[in-house]
Amino acid sequence: MDEDVLTTLKILIIGESGVGKSSLLLRFTDDTFDPELAATIGVDFKVKTISVDGNKTKLAIWDTAGQERFRTLTPSYYRGAQGVILVYDVTRRDTFAKLDNWLNELETYCTRNDIVKMLVGNKIDKENREVDRNEGLKFARKHSMLFIEASAKTCDGVQCAFEELVEKIIQTPGLWESESQNRGVKLSNKDEGYGGGGACGGYCSML
Repeated sequence: MDEDVLTTLKILIIGESGVGKSSLLLRFTDDTFDPELAATIGVDFKVKTISVDGNKTKLAIWDTAGQERFRTLTPSYYRGAQGVILVYDVTRRDTFAKLDNWLNELETYCTRNDIVKMLVGNKIDKENREVDRNEGLKFARKHSMLFIEASAKTCDGVQCAFEELVEKIIQTPGLWESESQNRGVKLSNKDEGYGGGGACGGYCSML
């Protein structure tokens, strides 16, 4: 049963169509990669339980469609989310240029102002890079986001992205504690203070 699960978190994955949102999700939840993965219609949803710093956390992960014509579906999905992963493709500058639009949408529809945001530059396995790592880092710092580069294909950085996001959410008690109060949950001792790179040994750039 779920008695030992600390909390259930709602995580969103957003970004332009074709940046690899569904591939990142599939790599994280099922450890598979499908180069022929079809575009998401509307919203996909997966659940995965992970352990971060000794705390088991159930993640309900919503993968939203990037295409404009499905955009009317998304406002309700932002509601109540504790974390969001904003994805761009390092080989397509246009997907990086549109990150501001996604942040604006997030601000418009999100019901929490302390939501934890993670910026992921995906497809670093490809040669034809158009967005430099430092550009991504600079954008993330400007908007108070966590940052990592990843490849759903090679698995590089994928686990880290989700673990760091969850770790940061757990360290922001106001985000999730109200939903867990009745269960009398106890955080493990490791959660006192933030230790830096966490599960990734400094792989992620923390703010």
